[in-house]
Amino acid sequence: MALNLKDEDVIEILSLVDFKLTKSELSALYRKEDHPNYRECGDQLLRNFLNGLIIYKRGPNPQQLKK
Repeated sequence: MALNLKDEDVIEILSLVDFKLTKSELSALYRKEDHPNYRECGDQLLRNFLNGLIIYKRGPNPQQLKK
């Protein structure tokens, strides 16, 4: 199953794990490598996106809610 995520969805997913990313920072990830505003997707961004995606799809971890 493919995810049809819009920019707003990706930003929302990242906000679920308190990772702030602006729309312009996100668009820099989609640029060609030779573009002056190109930005590589680093490990931290990818890790936070995947952790946020879990929350986005499954909901928050019930054990973390008890704290």
